[in-house]
Amino acid sequence: MTQSSVLIVEDDSSLREALCDTLALAGYPVSAASDAQSALDMMAHEDFSMVVSDVQMPRMDGHALLKRVKAAHPDLPVLLMTAYGTIQKAVDAMHDGASDYLVKPFEAEVLVNMVSRYLPAEMEQDGDVVTEDVRSREILDLARRVAASDASVLISGASGVGKEVLARYIHRHSKCAQGPFVAINCAAIPENMLEAVLFGYEKGAFTGAYQGCPGKFEQAQGGTLLLDEISEMDLGLQAKLLRVLQEREVERLGGRKIIALNVRVLATTNRQLREEVSAGRFREDLFYRLNVFPLHLPPLRERPRDILPLVEQLMSRHCRGSSLRKPRTRRGASADCRGHRAQRQRTGSW
Repeated sequence: MTQSSVLIVEDDSSLREALCDTLALAGYPVSAASDAQSALDMMAHEDFSMVVSDVQMPRMDGHALLKRVKAAHPDLPVLLMTAYGTIQKAVDAMHDGASDYLVKPFEAEVLVNMVSRYLPAEMEQDGDVVTEDVRSREILDLARRVAASDASVLISGASGVGKEVLARYIHRHSKCAQGPFVAINCAAIPENMLEAVLFGYEKGAFTGAYQGCPGKFEQAQGGTLLLDEISEMDLGLQAKLLRVLQEREVERLGGRKIIALNVRVLATTNRQLREEVSAGRFREDLFYRLNVFPLHLPPLRERPRDILPLVEQLMSRHCRGSSLRKPRTRRGASADCRGHRAQRQRTGSW
């Protein structure tokens, strides 16, 4: 198998189609099944790189499917989706081998980011960030320079501008590039689960904790941890995170062992964190701890010369996944993009 193909298992036809479209646009070959048994039948004849399954399904639910998949394919990543996000169900799923747990409703970007963490090769096979715009090149130059240090970096920008892409760029050019890159989306994990996912837990730490589990900090040892959308974290957990960053050590929930950390921390936000601090929604001391080196990634409309390179990259990725020949971008496309941007600026309709 040369492509990182994803199997979507979802009984809701509209949602199933939307999930497939989302991952296909991100460059992943996608197949779909309407129920767990159909998924197992497909897996008997075809190889997949990841399974993304709903939990609440008739006849065989997602947890039962997870057990069947793990029995036959122990190393295959399985991502579960549910509208009923409780720590008990999440712990049960992790105990049975789920790679992660996604709570509905979620944004398309959250799904793509989650999948890319387990199938990074497909997403990064084009090498470094593709750009031609002067502003983007200046940002990449700053990112590459700060990558050589151990400084914490806070990347700000609107949702969808590529903050995680920039974070991965920093990791690839850092001293810990050979270590793991671990990302956690603070907005995608229920509040009552985030602490356990971040710091890990020991057996018996809470109901359903049948065995110990390392947190994201431990998983990122020797590498980089990205705290995606850090502004969504509640104040109580912010205080605990601050202590971990200050002491460079972590203690699992329910544990007594102090674990020393060797982790580079990056963070992203789609909000104005200074305003969040002023409003009392974000700790000032944590802000300064994370904001050692700030980078702001502007929206694509302010980086017009990046549009065509991104179009070329996305077409190449899609055509590789579909075994199609990449079409040529017609002459004048660049001028059309610039003209379209100028017109929208005049009318104020972005």
